[in-house]
Amino acid sequence: MRSLGVNSPATRLLACFLLGAAVFGATAASPGGDDASAAKAAITDRLNRWTAAFNAKDMAGVCDLFAPDLRYAIDDILNGARDQLCANVERVLKAPGLTLSYAEPAIHEILVSGDMAVVRLTWTLTAEKNGARDVTTEEGMDVFRRAPDGQWSIARYIAFTTRPNAVLKALDAPR
Repeated sequence: MRSLGVNSPATRLLACFLLGAAVFGATAASPGGDDASAAKAAITDRLNRWTAAFNAKDMAGVCDLFAPDLRYAIDDILNGARDQLCANVERVLKAPGLTLSYAEPAIHEILVSGDMAVVRLTWTLTAEKNGARDVTTEEGMDVFRRAPDGQWSIARYIAFTTRPNAVLKALDAPR
């Protein structure tokens, strides 16, 4: 699951901007059109396969998108790691009576520079439980790194919701 909870959107947007500037500010060169096109296609495919894996509750497929040294920031986690992410997703996907599904992400842009890429995107999550249904969006910025074997993985990301998903928020309420 990409994010749960609420933090200051302005702070997260500033962090996204600074992250993008740090990744791409040091180099003005970008790969040729064919290389960038191939990278964009491979990254889009990885994101769509992640969506399918999440919706199928395929934890191996969910975790496969993320680099072993993943670091991320979401609403209530400021310095998350891959194992933590995978454990959180697995816990939520196993919640009794809860149905979660992501639509394929709306990719706004992919900037490629060598073996690094930054993706700005929006995820749409549908959560259902006990007849309650809520659809929310999550804005995100993912930093992909190409491994020596050519596979693109998310090494860093930041994501936030504009409002908490009511169904998921109810799961966190004291019982």
